[in-house]
Amino acid sequence: MNKILSLNELVEYLRVSKSTLYQLSEAGKIPSFKIGKQLRFRKSAIDKWIDREEKRKARWGKGKTKKGENIK
Repeated sequence: MNKILSLNELVEYLRVSKSTLYQLSEAGKIPSFKIGKQLRFRKSAIDKWIDREEKRKARWGKGKTKKGENIK
């Protein structure tokens, strides 16, 4: 089953504030959609997003800057 999370459920799941989630959603940085005026999140999409973020952050720690240039 592909669970759909409300904003409050995702706040609890990720342990971040509502304002952080609103900002990420507005900027298109986290997968979300609206039903009426309420934000919703597909849990499977959030889990994939977390995996991508972890991999992206891990690359930064391996001698790369944010833009991918090698650190000398």
